[in-house]
Amino acid sequence: MEGADVASVLDVGTGAGVFAQVFAERSLQVTGIDPNRELLEMARSAVPAGNFIEATAEALPFADASFDLVFLAHVLHETDDPEAALREARRVARRRVAILEWPYRSEDKGPPLEHRLKPERIAEAAQRAGFTAVERIELTRMDFYRMTP
Repeated sequence: MEGADVASVLDVGTGAGVFAQVFAERSLQVTGIDPNRELLEMARSAVPAGNFIEATAEALPFADASFDLVFLAHVLHETDDPEAALREARRVARRRVAILEWPYRSEDKGPPLEHRLKPERIAEAAQRAGFTAVERIELTRMDFYRMTP
């Protein structure tokens, strides 16, 4: 992880554990949360060394500063309250919060435009959640955000 000393990762909205598996392959201690029990079982099968818990992004069952990195991939737009999710991510992150989101444009892949979050909305929610630094990096098919608690 560029610019950050990372040993532990919380994968918020882990789903079937695709990103958790990548983190585990890099010898990081991985914990994943998701509200879907069936997907958590898939994640447990994919990443036996990981710790997977049923929970939502808005109510993380962890102590403050529990993880070096909190990662949210394609999940912020799915939360009931993006600001609350970011506030919780900030609370449990020691070093960084990273977000991978769909860009705000109509595309054949991914959710419809009305389900996507505008970059301004993400930045405003992050600021209200207490982040002091928010960096947006536009990738070819995704937007990547780095936030410092």
